[in-house]
Amino acid sequence: MIDARIIKHLTSESEGPPFQLDVHLRSTAPSIVLWGASGAGKTLTLTCLAGFLRPDKGRILLHDDLYFDAATMVHLPPQLRRCAYIFQDHALFPHMTVRDNLRFAANTGRDGSLLNRRRRINELLDAFELGALAERKPAQLSGGQKQRAALARALVNEPRLLLLDEPTRGLDARLRQSFYQVLRETRQRAKATLILVTHDLNECFEFGDHVCLMEAGKFLQTGSSEQVFSRPVSSEIARSLGIYNVLPAQIEALDPGRNTSLLQVLGSSLESVYLPGHLLGDHGFVCFRISELLLIPNEGKLGRNQMALSISEIRPAVHGVQLQLEHGLVALIRETEASGLRAGQTVRLRIPPAATTFLDK
Repeated sequence: MIDARIIKHLTSESEGPPFQLDVHLRSTAPSIVLWGASGAGKTLTLTCLAGFLRPDKGRILLHDDLYFDAATMVHLPPQLRRCAYIFQDHALFPHMTVRDNLRFAANTGRDGSLLNRRRRINELLDAFELGALAERKPAQLSGGQKQRAALARALVNEPRLLLLDEPTRGLDARLRQSFYQVLRETRQRAKATLILVTHDLNECFEFGDHVCLMEAGKFLQTGSSEQVFSRPVSSEIARSLGIYNVLPAQIEALDPGRNTSLLQVLGSSLESVYLPGHLLGDHGFVCFRISELLLIPNEGKLGRNQMALSISEIRPAVHGVQLQLEHGLVALIRETEASGLRAGQTVRLRIPPAATTFLDK
């Protein structure tokens, strides 16, 4: 378990406002993802956990090890924390071979046995398919090979905490998928809590047993990836994720017997799940994923959970085609569905009741 309460004030060297990190990371999950835009405080959180920066207040506890406690003035230096940190640029020593990089890390560890260190190095070189590259220097490695070497070096001393700061930044799609596979294997092999910093939602879904959404030095929402991404707690968070449509809504009917609610949205009635604790006429927002907006035949009278919307723009997307619609809505459809559609055309879309979430703010 990790239980880290971190408060750190940073003054700006320019005339900008000061920055304050104020977070409480508490989780028993084997892998944790810190997600947020640049400047949210993700890397600052990692540097405090690693011991490179001393918090002003708080307490950092990993399992039974106390790394930091402001009240008792405990602050373990980085070399005593059994913590491995993988930087964005890998930070491999350029004048050393892959084997020497691992050997240097092993020599700084607690195990004084030369035989055990050598065995551990050889095991990791084999596990990360680096045996044939062991005598190469970083400049002779590809991006993916550097990533594997950095992971192997990080694990040589069997850390209890593995920190990764945007490890796939700068990698193309093929190398990124390759690294994901290596990281999945690492997660199974290592007996360490893994904390990954990213602004890529795909990495949250790949590795986020526990996800923390960050903004301006605070956690906006934390929980399992399923909880966080299927039930954002505010319209602001839903918009920031970039996978939701968010619209103003008003409750026009509540039926606890049928476990349903009826919402008025852009002149249409949307059926949703029952909303306990709410009253008729309450205002809020309805959100639903862009992938849940279904294109249906534009025939007959509009039914419940249907909208007729004009297409503003049609854009190619990684998975299908993206329709930019009036009122700022976005729909993701298959390429075959987009055949014959054009900007300015009115299309009919359906929102499944189970896909809608009503938010108070």
